[in-house]
Amino acid sequence: MNVTALPPVTDHETWQRELDALRVREKAATRELDAVAAQRRRLPMVELPEYTLTGAEGPVRLADVFQGRSQLITYHHMWFEGKQWHCPGCTGWTSQFTRLEFLDDYDARFVIVTQGPIDEALAYRAKVGNRMEWYSTAGGPFGADMGAPPAAGFAVNVFLRDGDTVYRTWHTDGRGTEQLGHFHGLIDVLPFGRQEDWQDVPDGWPQRPTYGHGNGPEEIARLYGPPNGG
Repeated sequence: MNVTALPPVTDHETWQRELDALRVREKAATRELDAVAAQRRRLPMVELPEYTLTGAEGPVRLADVFQGRSQLITYHHMWFEGKQWHCPGCTGWTSQFTRLEFLDDYDARFVIVTQGPIDEALAYRAKVGNRMEWYSTAGGPFGADMGAPPAAGFAVNVFLRDGDTVYRTWHTDGRGTEQLGHFHGLIDVLPFGRQEDWQDVPDGWPQRPTYGHGNGPEEIARLYGPPNGG
C-alpha cells in the first residue's frame, strides 16, 4: 500500500487532549451498546415449528442441534450453487472462530447453517479450514424462514430451547453481524481503518471499493486449509 497521507504530528499533551475528547464519545458508545444489550435481553420470543436440518451424521431436529444446551446461535453462510468458492465475506468472517468451547460455560453453541447440500458444505468447510460445525438446510424451509433464503444474503439468528420447544429470540443481518467478532473491531482501531470508500476519512487516506479488502476464499484456503489443498 502506498501511503499518500499521514496523521498530523503533535506534542504529547495535544495528543492526549484529543484522545481524551475521543474517549468521551467511545465511552458513551459503550454505554449505548450496554443499553441495547439490555433491551435485547427483554425482547419477547416466538415459538418455532419443528425443523429438520442435516448434519454430518444425517438429519437432525433443530432442538437437537443444541446438543443439550439451552441457547444456540446460527450463522447463515451464503452458498453459491454449483460454484467452487462461496461467499468471500462469510468465508473470511467465520474463519476467525476457532475456539468456541468457552460458550459451554454459558450453556450455548454457535454453528453454521448453509443452503448447500451437507456433503458439499462439509467438503468446503475442510477446504477452507473452517473450525465451526456446519449444518445444511438444503431442501428445507429453515434458512428462508430465518431470513437467509437460497441465493440470498447472510444472517445471524439466536434461539432458546425449553425441552423440545425452540424459540427464536433475535435476528440480524448485514452490518449487524460485525459486533459478534473481532475482525472489524481490530481493523477499526488502525489509523487507516477499513479503507472502504463509504467511510469518512481525511484527504489522501487510502480507500478502496467496499469489500475490496480482506482475503478471498482461495486465500483463506491457502492459509487455513489442508496442505496442498487436500
